[in-house]
Amino acid sequence: MAGLTELNASTFKEAISNASNPLVIDFWAPWCGPCKAIGPILEEIAEELGDKAQICKVNIDDNRDLAVELGIQSIPTLYFYKDGEKKAEKVGLVSKAELITTIQSL
Repeated sequence: MAGLTELNASTFKEAISNASNPLVIDFWAPWCGPCKAIGPILEEIAEELGDKAQICKVNIDDNRDLAVELGIQSIPTLYFYKDGEKKAEKVGLVSKAELITTIQSL
Protein backbone atom coordinates (compact mmCIF):
# COMPACT_ATOMS: atom_id res chain seq x y z
CA MET A 1 0.00 0.00 0.00
CA ALA A 2 1.73 3.15 -1.19
CA GLY A 3 1.20 6.48 0.53
CA LEU A 4 0.97 7.48 4.16
CA THR A 5 -1.67 6.12 6.53
CA GLU A 6 -2.90 8.13 9.50
CA LEU A 7 -3.09 6.09 12.70
CA ASN A 8 -4.71 6.88 16.02
CA ALA A 9 -4.84 5.22 19.42
CA SER A 10 -7.48 2.72 18.29
CA THR A 11 -5.75 1.70 15.02
CA PHE A 12 -2.12 1.74 16.24
CA LYS A 13 -1.86 -1.78 17.69
CA GLU A 14 -3.84 -3.31 14.83
CA ALA A 15 -1.49 -1.73 12.27
CA ILE A 16 1.54 -3.21 14.03
CA SER A 17 0.07 -6.69 14.35
CA ASN A 18 -1.21 -6.77 10.75
CA ALA A 19 1.98 -5.53 9.08
CA SER A 20 3.74 -8.31 7.19
CA ASN A 21 6.33 -5.93 5.71
CA PRO A 22 8.38 -3.27 7.51
CA LEU A 23 6.22 -0.62 9.14
CA VAL A 24 7.44 2.90 9.85
CA ILE A 25 5.44 5.09 12.21
CA ASP A 26 6.15 8.83 12.28
CA PHE A 27 5.08 10.58 15.48
CA TRP A 28 4.62 14.23 14.53
CA ALA A 29 2.67 17.46 15.12
CA PRO A 30 1.53 20.13 12.66
CA TRP A 31 3.45 22.91 14.47
CA CYS A 32 6.79 21.03 14.35
CA GLY A 33 9.29 22.37 11.76
CA PRO A 34 11.39 19.20 11.45
CA CYS A 35 8.16 17.17 11.16
CA LYS A 36 7.14 19.31 8.19
CA ALA A 37 10.55 18.71 6.62
CA ILE A 38 10.51 14.92 7.03
CA GLY A 39 6.92 14.53 5.78
CA PRO A 40 7.75 14.84 2.05
CA ILE A 41 10.73 12.50 2.51
CA LEU A 42 8.44 9.84 3.98
CA GLU A 43 5.97 10.35 1.12
CA GLU A 44 8.79 9.79 -1.41
CA ILE A 45 9.90 6.64 0.40
CA ALA A 46 6.31 5.32 0.51
CA GLU A 47 5.99 5.92 -3.23
CA GLU A 48 9.36 4.32 -4.05
CA LEU A 49 8.99 1.26 -1.83
CA GLY A 50 5.30 0.66 -2.58
CA ASP A 51 4.15 -2.60 -0.98
CA LYS A 52 7.63 -3.39 0.40
CA ALA A 53 6.99 -1.14 3.42
CA GLN A 54 4.14 0.77 5.03
CA ILE A 55 4.59 4.33 6.26
CA CYS A 56 2.16 5.64 8.87
CA LYS A 57 1.79 8.85 10.84
CA VAL A 58 0.47 9.57 14.33
CA ASN A 59 -0.39 13.17 15.19
CA ILE A 60 0.65 13.44 18.84
CA ASP A 61 -1.62 16.46 19.43
CA ASP A 62 -4.63 14.29 18.58
CA ASN A 63 -3.24 11.18 20.32
CA ARG A 64 -1.57 12.48 23.48
CA ASP A 65 -2.35 9.37 25.54
CA LEU A 66 -0.68 7.12 22.97
CA ALA A 67 2.38 9.39 22.82
CA VAL A 68 2.67 9.32 26.61
CA GLU A 69 2.15 5.53 26.73
CA LEU A 70 4.98 5.03 24.21
CA GLY A 71 7.29 7.54 25.90
CA ILE A 72 7.56 9.90 22.93
CA GLN A 73 9.77 12.75 24.22
CA SER A 74 10.75 14.54 20.99
CA ILE A 75 9.32 14.82 17.53
CA PRO A 76 9.65 13.72 14.90
CA THR A 77 10.20 10.25 16.31
CA LEU A 78 10.10 7.29 13.94
CA TYR A 79 9.48 3.73 15.11
CA PHE A 80 10.37 0.86 12.80
CA TYR A 81 8.45 -2.39 13.22
CA LYS A 82 8.82 -5.83 11.68
CA ASP A 83 6.75 -8.90 12.55
CA GLY A 84 4.90 -7.00 15.27
CA GLU A 85 8.06 -5.94 17.14
CA LYS A 86 9.78 -2.57 17.35
CA LYS A 87 13.19 -3.05 15.74
CA ALA A 88 14.57 0.50 15.52
CA GLU A 89 13.91 4.10 16.48
CA LYS A 90 15.10 7.41 15.02
CA VAL A 91 14.56 10.82 16.59
CA GLY A 92 14.78 14.10 14.71
CA LEU A 93 15.20 14.95 11.07
CA VAL A 94 16.80 11.95 9.34
CA SER A 95 18.03 11.74 5.74
CA LYS A 96 16.14 9.78 3.11
CA ALA A 97 19.15 7.51 2.60
CA GLU A 98 19.34 6.68 6.32
CA LEU A 99 15.62 5.95 6.47
CA ILE A 100 15.76 3.63 3.46
CA THR A 101 18.81 1.85 4.87
CA THR A 102 17.01 1.30 8.18
CA ILE A 103 13.85 0.01 6.48
CA GLN A 104 15.84 -2.37 4.26
CA SER A 105 17.79 -3.71 7.26
CA LEU A 106 14.62 -4.92 9.01
